[in-house]
Amino acid sequence: MAMFRHSATTRRLAPLACAALAGSLVAGCGASTSGSGGGDAKGPLEVWTRSDTVDAKAYKRIFAAFTKKTGIKVDYKPVVDFDKLLQQRAASKDLPDVTVNDMGSLGNYQSQGLLQPIDKKAIKGTSDITGTAWSGAVGTDGKTYGIPFSRQAQGMFIRKDWLAKVGKKAPKTWAELLDVAKAFTNEDPDGNGKKDTYGLLVPGSTNNGYLAWFASNFIWQGGGDIVASRGGGKYEAVADSPANVKTVTWLKGLYCSSKVTQPGSLTMTTGDSYPFFTQGKVGISLTGPYEFPLFDKTPGKDKLEVIPAPKGPDGNTVLAEGENVYLMAGSKKSEQQRKLAEFLISPEAQKLGMTAPDAPVVRLSVNTKVDTGKVYNDPRWKIFSDAYASDSKPFPSAINYQPIRQDTAESLNKLFANCGSSVKSGLGELNSTLQQELKSQGVAK
Repeated sequence: MAMFRHSATTRRLAPLACAALAGSLVAGCGASTSGSGGGDAKGPLEVWTRSDTVDAKAYKRIFAAFTKKTGIKVDYKPVVDFDKLLQQRAASKDLPDVTVNDMGSLGNYQSQGLLQPIDKKAIKGTSDITGTAWSGAVGTDGKTYGIPFSRQAQGMFIRKDWLAKVGKKAPKTWAELLDVAKAFTNEDPDGNGKKDTYGLLVPGSTNNGYLAWFASNFIWQGGGDIVASRGGGKYEAVADSPANVKTVTWLKGLYCSSKVTQPGSLTMTTGDSYPFFTQGKVGISLTGPYEFPLFDKTPGKDKLEVIPAPKGPDGNTVLAEGENVYLMAGSKKSEQQRKLAEFLISPEAQKLGMTAPDAPVVRLSVNTKVDTGKVYNDPRWKIFSDAYASDSKPFPSAINYQPIRQDTAESLNKLFANCGSSVKSGLGELNSTLQQELKSQGVAK
């Protein structure tokens, strides 16, 4: 998941702080030579990815292949605190040349003038990228600002040995999901004679908007939305819809009536919560295919069943995510930028990213010439590829969705933490906040 900034003050001031820089960035802001990127026409191509040390190994493999093929050297930097450091480099007018980052960051960065618009005709291989993937690379002005690199959707990991122990089948509906979650919580599925297991893993922290990331799947499955596109680059807050009131009430029940979530979930990020699953304390996790390496190791592939998200009142739509290649403004290495972009979307690089030994950085290939099933040789991946193709929805990438997701997570967290709170009132307050945020971005209907 993307690691977005979560300070309300920071997230709203950063675009303002960079607004004055936008013109100079687009025109070639990088007069500074403090890094190898920006305005430095010589030296290696400076490339950043939002990555930890595990993902960095895969990217190093890809960039090494690119250098071997083209002779172009890459100064690669895996960055965890990506947004903070990028803003610092923007302020010094010395952006990296290329970044690989969440498609959800497009609206924020484009509004600051940090991205170059993309001419798809000038980049070889763009015609091989799926149309669905391109939808996460377009700004509110209709121009393309990113090149798809990887896509993914959510699916559900469930302990099949626990299902056998409590005499249940994998859930296909919300009602069945709740029934299984209750059994995992109350019927001692691990057989240790203690009441120390829980049904559903929830990363419910407000940090980086994690709870909204999780809850959005259910909101869409319930027939609702958080903000809705009204065409022409305009959006409207719809968080207080009747469908959302019903869905959020159901989600609140996971905490307040059935109590099937892990202890302390409302303070946990994904990283905090996953040990509950790997250590055998929680039996169900809704997440992406990037967790195959972790979960196949512990609790173990033989103990897992992978299923599509159970259907709610309006289907089983899940969150679609992914990464884009961004050609950063101010770079004087346009030819090297183009060649790297062409390589990253090629079948060669896509397969390298999918077959990384520790974890894939390309989950579902964006290239139509790559057969995901054949590359992985694992039928479980079809669950995720089918979900992405037919039953997925991304957060709006054309606008700055970070504060919207953050405000939503904070409101939901407050509702779930206080069992006596009014869902209708809470969502009404949230809707007003979101509509104001859309107005501040100039995209409100």
